[in-house]
Amino acid sequence: MPTRTAAQRREEAAREYDAFLASCPARQLLDRISDKWVTLIITALADGPQRYSDLSRRIAGVSQKMLTQTLRSLERDGLLSRSVTPSVPVRVDYELTPLGQSLLPLIASIKGWAESHMPEVAAARSQYDGSATA
Repeated sequence: MPTRTAAQRREEAAREYDAFLASCPARQLLDRISDKWVTLIITALADGPQRYSDLSRRIAGVSQKMLTQTLRSLERDGLLSRSVTPSVPVRVDYELTPLGQSLLPLIASIKGWAESHMPEVAAARSQYDGSATA
């Protein structure tokens, strides 16, 4: 087996993770982090650890099932950690890991962009919907 340079190894790794390819695992990760519940959970955890009930109250409209599934998938992906404190009742806290914190600026920017540009998007939708019926 020929010896490869560090640059060659990086280039090979970059080819292995091409999200345009259907079999690429990065595509699954993009699917996960583009989910609205993921975006809201990660930005909700920006201020530090929170309990399940705090997240449930803060994120309007999320069902118990969806919140649980999303938290589990984020923990599996290494984006957040779950810590259990034995007490009565048991206390469970969720917190961003360093990997999750590295994603936070990107997700917070997208969330901020959506909030600040919603009037323009709403106007474009109204214009489109009006012209589509004509």
